[in-house]
Amino acid sequence: MSDTFSIRVSNMSCGACAARAQKALDGVAGIDGAAVNFADESAQFTVTSAKALKDAFAALEQAGYPGSLREDEDAAARREAKENDVGALKRATLLAAALALPVFILEMGSHLFPAMHHAIHNSIGTETSWQLQSVLTAVLLLGPGRRFFLRGVPALLRGAPDMNSLVALGTGAAFGFSAFVLAAPELLPAAARAVYFESACVIVVLILLGRWLEARAKTRTGAAIERLIGLRPDTVHVDIDGTWEERPIDSLLTDQTFMVRAGERIAADGVVISGQSDVDQSMLTGEPMPVGKAAGDTVTGGTVNTDGTLVCRATTTGSDSKLAQIIKMVETAQGTRLPIQALVDRITLWFVPAVLIVAALAIAVWGVFGPEPKLPFMLVVGVSVLIIACPCAMGLATPTSIMIGTGRAAELGVLFRTGGALQQLQNATLVAFDKTGTLTTGRPVLLDVVPSAGVDKDAALAQIAAVESSSQHPAAHAIGAGAGHLDLPAATDSQAYPGRGVSAVVEGATLHVGKYSWLTELGVDLSEFTPRQAEAEARGQSVFFAAREGKPLAMLIVADEVKPTARDAIEALKAQGIRVALISGDSKAAVDYFAGDLGIDHAVSDVLPDGKIAALDQLVQDGDVTAFVGDGINDAPALAHADIGIAVGTGTDVAMDAADVVLMGGNPMGVSIAAHASAQTMRNIRQNLAWAFGYNIALIPVAAGALYPLFGILLSPGLAAGAMGLSSLFVLSNAFRLRRMTAP
Repeated sequence: MSDTFSIRVSNMSCGACAARAQKALDGVAGIDGAAVNFADESAQFTVTSAKALKDAFAALEQAGYPGSLREDEDAAARREAKENDVGALKRATLLAAALALPVFILEMGSHLFPAMHHAIHNSIGTETSWQLQSVLTAVLLLGPGRRFFLRGVPALLRGAPDMNSLVALGTGAAFGFSAFVLAAPELLPAAARAVYFESACVIVVLILLGRWLEARAKTRTGAAIERLIGLRPDTVHVDIDGTWEERPIDSLLTDQTFMVRAGERIAADGVVISGQSDVDQSMLTGEPMPVGKAAGDTVTGGTVNTDGTLVCRATTTGSDSKLAQIIKMVETAQGTRLPIQALVDRITLWFVPAVLIVAALAIAVWGVFGPEPKLPFMLVVGVSVLIIACPCAMGLATPTSIMIGTGRAAELGVLFRTGGALQQLQNATLVAFDKTGTLTTGRPVLLDVVPSAGVDKDAALAQIAAVESSSQHPAAHAIGAGAGHLDLPAATDSQAYPGRGVSAVVEGATLHVGKYSWLTELGVDLSEFTPRQAEAEARGQSVFFAAREGKPLAMLIVADEVKPTARDAIEALKAQGIRVALISGDSKAAVDYFAGDLGIDHAVSDVLPDGKIAALDQLVQDGDVTAFVGDGINDAPALAHADIGIAVGTGTDVAMDAADVVLMGGNPMGVSIAAHASAQTMRNIRQNLAWAFGYNIALIPVAAGALYPLFGILLSPGLAAGAMGLSSLFVLSNAFRLRRMTAP
């Protein structure tokens, strides 16, 4: 067996927690590709045995981070729970601030303003002031600050200290020393009789404030998912025994008929039975222009019917719908674990124990070499190091950028399915395109009708379209569409000749429509069309001929239409410094013409369906990072072989399953958008990691007192707590800049 699961992981409060949860999952037999995401408190993994899922939950529980299946949770309930958590943190922060303010004023006011110091000393007395501070601080630590001890102390006892452990140790040390001074001052030298209740209070307030703001920000990281979920309407008008009734969306079944009025969202994937309208698909495909829909056309759930009324038959509903699959792919992308994250996790895993060692060394050094009174200096330095060295920024640096970057890319019509693709696509140097269905629409259109000498063009086209009306050949549909503005005469005695053409009697005369070889076999002289025929075939266009009673009637030129954005897509990629290539099974002349027309510099022609891997390798130069773009079943091997496989979302499921990136709307411009999104997201991650590691490298020595011998500067625990909170907020705010990312 092999199933992929997405679970919720509880009790993660910093990057070290995520790293330990990751380590716990990596150690479970039968678990592959585990990825823990601190930003949205989740984990994804694939199980290869029936026992592995149970073992995974047991390992997380033992590590102190219990898990639950995300499938079992209601999305609305989850959002409500997150909002409740934000509200609880807000209330805890405000209560802590209310308790800390008198402590801060009493102690710091006395230090900053001599008059206030004398007023307190002459009124309630210094000892009473300290007693009042101790009571308020104790209430604060037992109330709003209790969470740090409830989680931090057990983690410390397990030998797996986290950020809560650092806060518990720091505030506990500050309160414990101050309480000792208050209880037994005679045991300390007079110069060392100082209290640090305000430090414990300020640390708790500032860290709670940081977590409150962080939690608010993290609720917004899933905005892309929430917007996608919001595309699904709550109700649908269903045909019940000939009567339209409004029903809950979940009650809609496959093959049921439903109606979509102007301005409403389409309830499910389906096929239009009747009606005509323009449908806005921009939220799913990124394409700004509405698309015309009529009977026989497919529609996608979540898109908007702009004007007319459509009656549709549901083809897929619920979790099988395209919107549900897109949401699942975005969730998978947001939970992905980049290769760079493995290094971050290894560092983070050992970071908190290293901080404890640094704090102990700093205390020891100040105890040996510090000025008198040594004890207060040792306490301030030890607490400051414990508090300032927060691994939260490290834990948030990568997953937050991934969540926002991939979410924004999805809004622009690009789905990243793997973390490797997100990290690697920025380095792509060669993008090779399949032709049919990728750079072209995959549907032939009638480009031109060349009548025989003395024949009226429209009259000839009407007669030919009448003959082709009974044929299911794609070229026949193209001819029929090209003659849509004409009144067609009746055709009788239709007869198909597989691989050759079709004949029928129209207006009393026999017409033959088909290939050049067939009509010449019938004795029709087609020499007058030779120059135009050679020109069309050199361009890769298909030519068909029509004869009336054995005399030439017309030549028809049919070709697969180039997608409107194909040229812009090629130009955008070349502007990004990427070499662009074309791989096609068409003739060399046709492929060279097509490539030249689009501005593609490298082309490989006459490629058999199973030869695309060899064709791709033929184009590769030393050091190339390759991407292949395709849409068909025969593209799947090349999609899997390339460093990054990019599938056109309008193509086959097989192609999309083999790809690392999916272009939802089939727009070739999506390749450039994907490369741009990769570059912007990875640049953002590098900025975040540089800040997170640089912050700790720079400020831990400062907190340890490195500047004191030269400048007399010693960082207070309160300032350390503020700096720690600002570090995480910087990482989050920098990641949120990706929400403004636009197409290149």
